Amino acid sequence: MKIIKYLFFLLLLVVIGGAVYIATKDGKFQVEESRVIEAPDELLFNTINEYKTWEKWGPWMDSSDDLIMNYSEKTSGEGSSYSWKSETQGEGKMETTKTAPFSSIDQKITFITPMGESKSDVYWKFEKIEGKKTKVTWGMKGEQSFMEKAFWLTQDSTLSQNLRPMYSRGLEKLDTFANEKMKEHSINVDGVTEHSGGFYMYSATASSIAAIPQKMTQMLPAVQAYIQQNKLPQSGMPFTLYNEFNEEQGTAIYSTAIPVREKVITPTDSNILCDFLPRQKAVKTTLKGDYVHLKKAWETAYKYITDNNLEPNTETPPFEVYKTDPNLQPNPAEWVTEIYVPIK
Repeated sequence: MKIIKYLFFLLLLVVIGGAVYIATKDGKFQVEESRVIEAPDELLFNTINEYKTWEKWGPWMDSSDDLIMNYSEKTSGEGSSYSWKSETQGEGKMETTKTAPFSSIDQKITFITPMGESKSDVYWKFEKIEGKKTKVTWGMKGEQSFMEKAFWLTQDSTLSQNLRPMYSRGLEKLDTFANEKMKEHSINVDGVTEHSGGFYMYSATASSIAAIPQKMTQMLPAVQAYIQQNKLPQSGMPFTLYNEFNEEQGTAIYSTAIPVREKVITPTDSNILCDFLPRQKAVKTTLKGDYVHLKKAWETAYKYITDNNLEPNTETPPFEVYKTDPNLQPNPAEWVTEIYVPIK
């Protein structure tokens, strides 16, 4: 009988000692992962800020085919939330508590477990780096309850070690999702229209076709600077006139231009000149998407002309108008370019 009492007393000491050990063990945790993604911070911020996109890149979608997600009336910005339920993933809720556009998002996550509710802070940071790249950091921090600390002591890994691969996988999937979104584009032939024409300031050059994008990044700012320095009223969006375009030789002569309200007399030694675009009929084609799709858009425009027995007017050059400023809209999928091919 004494042995049983001693064993019971020893077991009690072990239980009490274990409880004291767990209670005094620091339950604070923080885990975060970062990834440099070749996408603008605005696109990445808007993607994460909208909970309905999480189904597309959330890492938990890989390991659960019974996940049910329910959204609140507001799905983006402060006060938005969603909840989930799954046999394998359990259930819980995520709520956005604070946002700083394009730089950070703060959220509160609640896990509903047999041990009760567990709340932690989730945070996102977006850091612009060279080129159009963004360093995205995804993290979570909080403090474990007594029961949670006890549970993780029975596991082969810690909570942080368990979360880290999931966060890394999520950022990888976010990278893929963002790049696929930037590749989205549409080409629409609007048909025959009349372009109003007008005066424009321009800079002209000749180069290989491959060098056109690089040349334009130098020419357009020079035209813009001339207009600003001389306080000329700009009357439209920038455009490029293709005076000659020889695909066989891979060369082109072209002008980068900005519309102005009236004729401007420039100094004889100026590299920026003024000219006039006549009012004319043209086939209009609209590209929504990255400029890399312009070749396909031009081919679509000329196919329309051929299929409809129209004849290009070779006396006036075709041109493309950039309706979206890439500096104001960093997502290439949202860029709008209008192509005009003059016809007789």
